[in-house]
Amino acid sequence: MKTYLLVWFSSEGTRPSEVNQRLMSLGFEPVKGSYDFVYNWNSNVSVEKILEFGDKVYLSLQGTGAMFKLETL
Repeated sequence: MKTYLLVWFSSEGTRPSEVNQRLMSLGFEPVKGSYDFVYNWNSNVSVEKILEFGDKVYLSLQGTGAMFKLETL
């Protein structure tokens, strides 16, 4: 399974390069195309695990002014 992340930045918030560093520290990889980042789980995961990971993303981006959308397939 993979979790795809789309990020919206605020001109009043943290620099995109800093947001990138925070997300990469969680294991995301930057990608080109419809999404900005991807996280590869290497196996099937439960909805609970996905939500826990979403909480980590939320905490990592808190205070940056960035908004995000997760999609796991």
